[in-house]
Amino acid sequence: MRLLIEQVFNNNTAVVNLGDDQHAIVKGKGIAFNKSKKSFLDSSKIERIFYLDSEESQKDLYFLLKDIPIDVVTTTYEIVDYAKKKFNYSVMDYIYITLSDHIFGAYQRYNSGQYKESHIPDMSDNYLDEYLIASKGLNIINYNLNIHLPDSEIKNIALHFINAKTDKKIPKHNDKVKVDFNKLIKQIMIKNNIFRTKSNSNYYDRFMVHLQYLSQRLKNKSQDTNFDKKIELEMERDYPGSTSIAKQISYEIKQAMGVELSSKELLYFIIHIQRITQEDGLNQNK
Repeated sequence: MRLLIEQVFNNNTAVVNLGDDQHAIVKGKGIAFNKSKKSFLDSSKIERIFYLDSEESQKDLYFLLKDIPIDVVTTTYEIVDYAKKKFNYSVMDYIYITLSDHIFGAYQRYNSGQYKESHIPDMSDNYLDEYLIASKGLNIINYNLNIHLPDSEIKNIALHFINAKTDKKIPKHNDKVKVDFNKLIKQIMIKNNIFRTKSNSNYYDRFMVHLQYLSQRLKNKSQDTNFDKKIELEMERDYPGSTSIAKQISYEIKQAMGVELSSKELLYFIIHIQRITQEDGLNQNK
């Protein structure tokens, strides 16, 4: 079977048209060598295929490719594909962007000698599936990108899946209240003397990416468990300054939308803020 190429990324990767407005990323050694858009490739050479299940996922792919290498993007698709097939794990489409961004950041820091191990609490007892997915994901990352991130990275990957999990499709509708989360949260950061600087820019920008999909996560808000509350209290004990700022953000969001951040979301905010302030030499633990 011959497939029509929509876009060539490199000799080994392309997007193909499957018909009926269905698209997929295909990988295979030399599969797109000397190929161009609107030419055909031989499906027998495909080693891996990642289906772009929705128009949103197609948009996410092209958004990613502006800034992130295709090898990182296809690594993310491979991890999410594994989660869906092995664990029947449903995630919101934004995970392709946030996880790719995270992997690329970790890859850059590893290669520049600036990588730091994660201090996120271990939540594997309560999120076993997510940690099993993340464990496999770490193996995929290290193999595909030829690096050796430590096992502590599993906690970071698992948190992306915990935050993006959904049990049903999120209906598309216009919110009665439109909130510019980036603007709102930047105002709180500035009030606490936290600015984007050269030293913290990587973590700061990743926090802004995380905020782009906050409204989707608020619509998909899952019920907190006692375990989530326990982790929140531990983070408040270990990082009181970052927790205080995260709770200020939570309060402003509740004022604007009538929705309170979950403990899982609050945890993610605390981690992001702690990383930003540490990189900038601010001591948020006092």
